[in-house]
Order: sequence, then C-alpha cells, then structure tokens
Amino acid sequence: MSPPKDPTDLGTMSTEDLLARRRALADEVGDAQRVLAGSLVEQSRRCGKPGCSCAGGAGHGPYSYFSPRQVDRGRLRYVPARLVSVVHRYLERGGEVEVLLAEISAINVELLARRELT
Repeated sequence: MSPPKDPTDLGTMSTEDLLARRRALADEVGDAQRVLAGSLVEQSRRCGKPGCSCAGGAGHGPYSYFSPRQVDRGRLRYVPARLVSVVHRYLERGGEVEVLLAEISAINVELLARRELT
C-alpha cells in the first residue's frame, strides 16, 4: 500500500491527477468484506463457584474479546482462540481501509472545492 498523500498537497495537483489518484486508492481498497473496526482485548474471568482458585486470584483465562468501535459500543464479544489471528487480520485490514477512505474523502473535498466532483 502506498503512503497517504499529504492533504495539503492536493490543492497543487491537477484535476486529472486527483481523479487518477482516487481511482488508484479505490483499487487498493478492493474487497472490503474482511474488515473490523474496534480492538481485541484480553480479560480474565471469575466463574463464581465457591472454593474455585479464581475467587481469590487471577481468574480464568485470559480470554480474547472483540470490542467494536461504534455499533453496540461497549459490548464485548468473545473470540474463540482459533479465530484470534483472523480477528487480528481483519482489524489490521480495517485500519488500512480507513486510511485509504480518508484520502479518497480528502480528494473528493478538493474536487468539490473546484466544483469538479463527479
């Protein structure tokens, strides 16, 4: 993935260059089905059984949980160990797509300012 353009440089680019850059960024976005926005956290849990070693100590786990950024904010979703690496990849790809979309949006703002948004 190419580094993001400095939004202040967009004003110096020709309209043709802006449109070409926007097309290239859209191509980099590609398949956006495998993205997540949020974070992966680890927590230990106490089972609540009297006499269990977790009652007075570290708890069971740690277990992995996905914390969504916006939808159902605050609700953690358990992530089975076999899916932790998949969630990591989706989160990483989500960050990459966010950067690309931010640059596409900046280009569209510049095109709008020029009255050339298509």
